[in-house]
Amino acid sequence: MTDVDELTAVEQGAAVRAGDLSPTELARHYLDRIGSVDPSIGAFVAVTEELAFEQAAEAERALADARASSVALAPLHGVPVAIKDIVRVEDVRCTMGSAAYADQIADLDDHVVARMKAAGMVIVGTTNTPEFALPCYTENRVGPPTRNPWNPERSPGGSSGGSAAAVAAGMAPVAHGTDSGGSVRIPASACGLVGLKPSRGRVSNGPVGHDVTGLTTHGALGRTVADAAALVQVMSGVMFGDAYTAPAWAADASSDRPLRVVSMPEPMLPDVPLHPDCRAAVDRAVALLEAAGHEVDEMEMSPDPAVADAFKDAWSSVAAAIAVDEEDEELLMPFTRYMRDHGRAVTGPDLHAALSTFRGIGQMMADMFFANFDVILTPTLAGPPPLIGAFTSDPDPSADFARMGDFMPYTPLYNIIGAPAVSLPLHVSDDGLPIGVMLAARYGGEPTLVAVGTQLESARGHSYLRPPARAPAAHSSRRS
Repeated sequence: MTDVDELTAVEQGAAVRAGDLSPTELARHYLDRIGSVDPSIGAFVAVTEELAFEQAAEAERALADARASSVALAPLHGVPVAIKDIVRVEDVRCTMGSAAYADQIADLDDHVVARMKAAGMVIVGTTNTPEFALPCYTENRVGPPTRNPWNPERSPGGSSGGSAAAVAAGMAPVAHGTDSGGSVRIPASACGLVGLKPSRGRVSNGPVGHDVTGLTTHGALGRTVADAAALVQVMSGVMFGDAYTAPAWAADASSDRPLRVVSMPEPMLPDVPLHPDCRAAVDRAVALLEAAGHEVDEMEMSPDPAVADAFKDAWSSVAAAIAVDEEDEELLMPFTRYMRDHGRAVTGPDLHAALSTFRGIGQMMADMFFANFDVILTPTLAGPPPLIGAFTSDPDPSADFARMGDFMPYTPLYNIIGAPAVSLPLHVSDDGLPIGVMLAARYGGEPTLVAVGTQLESARGHSYLRPPARAPAAHSSRRS
């Protein structure tokens, strides 16, 4: 039997169904990995050992029942998963990355968690996030920063940085994340993973986390395209009260014909430099696409600062609406307070104008790009994984926001228009840091992304990237 660490999540699910692995064996393996590796990474906020073994035992009982009745089980039945500490897992600590919520215990499961439980997945813990998942790094006042398994002095990105670090370090085969402006795809690029953000409405944000701006969705982090896609499909499904409904995930024939791809490597914000490693990653992706028979054109989208302003107004309005007791405001990070102050100043007409801008951009993308191309290719980020503290060292949080825009000028577009996008780990820099490229498709086009992403994954020559082996770092990140 191949070692567990060599199996993808989909392969682990197949091994469970075949009787070659048990859910309890998998849970024990990953909990042991968390115990030995996480002190130097700080990916987990809560390790749910008791819950994991209860779920593993239930998964084994369901497996026995299914064999007796010839009932098919979900592809990831019995497979461990890590869940971002921004959603609720009943009876588990849910800090949302904030000292103001440090003692909160969830009293219910969010819909996305309920779906993972119903699919027989085994929750091994919740993973670190910046405060309220607002910025693109994973540093907060709940505990030490999460470190990148490729280089512990580097950030894993964010806001799903704990989930990405957990998968990259082999502490979970797949992990859940949320994405409001790139928060699944950013850490996927920084940690050498696949990060899939589905179409708006593919996964429910309920029952209490509905985002009226439409920016936020749940997504998946995995080592392969198939793993990330399988987790998104487990999480998918419309629930009563949802405001959006994505088209059905249908079988795709894109791999049977040449795709029309447009490459747009230049940043979509004014005066943002593109790091040579990120340009090299796109060039490599273009070469792989053309070798696979796809047609690739290069274009440039004119930078428009008004789009960034609209995004800031909408996202800061979400930040301002988060309930925080007045006496706890001083516990918040400077960036959080800055965003909440900005959001409080956004008027009703301002927010309406921002959301109208979003809809206009969506129509423009449909008419000008997705009417003529199947896939848009860009870098995922404008630079390699930054050093820890790179975004928080300046006492001026507005400078923090500006640096984030320079780092992630590509990702928010697909939250704005609600289209699916995936970051693929196709390149490693000369400094040994992973560099992702991003593919996006029209609304409901996840099957196209999975098909072409799988092609590129295969053309790259190996199934997934693995961080170099490193001795444990000389700093502790244990969390209560």
